[in-house]
Amino acid sequence: MTPPSTDRGRILLVLAVAAAVTAFTATVPLLRDWFDLRVYYGAVDTWVHHGGRLYDYRVPGTTYGFTYPPFAAVAMLPMALVGLRTAIVLALLLNLAGLALIVHLLTDGAWRRLGWFGCALGACLLALFEPLRDTFSFGQVNLLLLALVLIDARLLRTGHDRWAGVGIGLAAAVKLTPAVFIGLLLLAGRRRAAATAAVVACAATAVAAWVAPGASRFYWTRALWDTGRVGRLDYVSNQSLQGVLARLGVTDHAVWACVVLVVLAVWARRTRRAVAVGDWPGAFALTGLTACLVSPITWVHHLVWVLPALAVLVRAGHPRTAGALYAVMCTSVVWLWFDDASGIDGFLGGNTYAWITLGLLLRLPVGQLSDERGPLPRSTSATAPAPSAAAPEMAPVSGHPGPPSGATTAATGAAWGPGRGRTRSPSSDPTGATRPAAPNPQSSS
Repeated sequence: MTPPSTDRGRILLVLAVAAAVTAFTATVPLLRDWFDLRVYYGAVDTWVHHGGRLYDYRVPGTTYGFTYPPFAAVAMLPMALVGLRTAIVLALLLNLAGLALIVHLLTDGAWRRLGWFGCALGACLLALFEPLRDTFSFGQVNLLLLALVLIDARLLRTGHDRWAGVGIGLAAAVKLTPAVFIGLLLLAGRRRAAATAAVVACAATAVAAWVAPGASRFYWTRALWDTGRVGRLDYVSNQSLQGVLARLGVTDHAVWACVVLVVLAVWARRTRRAVAVGDWPGAFALTGLTACLVSPITWVHHLVWVLPALAVLVRAGHPRTAGALYAVMCTSVVWLWFDDASGIDGFLGGNTYAWITLGLLLRLPVGQLSDERGPLPRSTSATAPAPSAAAPEMAPVSGHPGPPSGATTAATGAAWGPGRGRTRSPSSDPTGATRPAAPNPQSSS
């Protein structure tokens, strides 16, 4: 399809696509009524203004409260100075800024080449991605954590690694899952960056312990080990390996531990190959996928960590594959098995996002940078002397490919069309379903 050649045609196309996106998102579970943000706000407000204990707070009418480490609550203290509506607006703005930074980092700034037309279409495509939709409508922090980690990836890739590890350390202090990236730094032999990340995480945790000693003691001794505070493992939104096993009725932790060890072995082997040639985008993408798989609970909105892997697919010359996977993750297909994920269809369809994550971990093209670039171009001058025949030429150094170009790179894939999911009316309960809330709805794990 040839894009319109006039501004009027482009405006009409953008309006048509935006209308289609709006109509599509109106038929799938979208509006979560900022449930997780209300958890954050209520817990901090009760703690600061009413003398309550941080981890005792529950959202009225539910059994769900604050589940993050105490440093996350310390970082959210500014919410105590504003009302809930202002906090929602600020959360939306922060998430938009985080998403813009992520797109910039994943595309190496190539989005600037697209102009307003390409950026508008890219924004429409991003609005379809279910993990992004849920992150915004839950008021979650995933995008901010991903941005922090990708900043470290950029520092390592460009050789400006003096401060590398700070972003990973802060992300790990807010939420435990990004701590797996410290393992990546150790695996890559970047001991200084790994030490920086560990020190920053420990320092942030120590600050939280100084500010809220009681809450810190309770979290690290009791709340951290109480999985019931987070939600049901077999809930269809849990797209981790343990979620897959739970939906199969496998509750033996030894089985899950064996599966996790296998996944970690695959991750270590593939990541070593990536870092051996300086493929930091590939290494970070593999680590994000692994974090989603091995975490006990990976809600759908956590799967924003798949975005770096889709960007790597585009970089490696597979935009159609990236676009197809992206399209599937726009459909909310897993919710077709919201009521019953049993049977072969539930095993395959109810775990669709987990299979995509696992497939990317196994097949993502990484560690191929040395084959993707030829010798560096050399410019000559009319006045430059010819090289001496006795002097050997310097071999070109293999590095990262230049920033991808084209409209596909702005949204980490090719043109994606909306898929078809179960028709649901938006609602304000945590699951987004029209039925009463499940005993353990998706929450801020």
